Amino acid sequence: MSDFLPSLIAIIEDRKHNRRSDSYTNELLDDPVRAAQKVGEEANEVVVAALAQSDEHLVAEMADLVYHCLVLLAAHDLSWDDVGTELERRHRR
Repeated sequence: MSDFLPSLIAIIEDRKHNRRSDSYTNELLDDPVRAAQKVGEEANEVVVAALAQSDEHLVAEMADLVYHCLVLLAAHDLSWDDVGTELERRHRR
């Protein structure tokens, strides 16, 4: 398993605190509505890839979805840890 996810989360958090004018991540952090729309768009692309495209394309679209989900969480001052906590809570039921 890749260890890149924590690095990506750190990059997104860094963009929140150290803004860059040329950053797509900052554009999304500044506009949570757009970030949410991108999550929806990417989710649809994951479904299409899963049903009618190659596994490589599915992985690429899933990567886009995860990135946009992480940015959306950050825009709402939430984290992947919050998602993990909820998954763990559900598992304990």
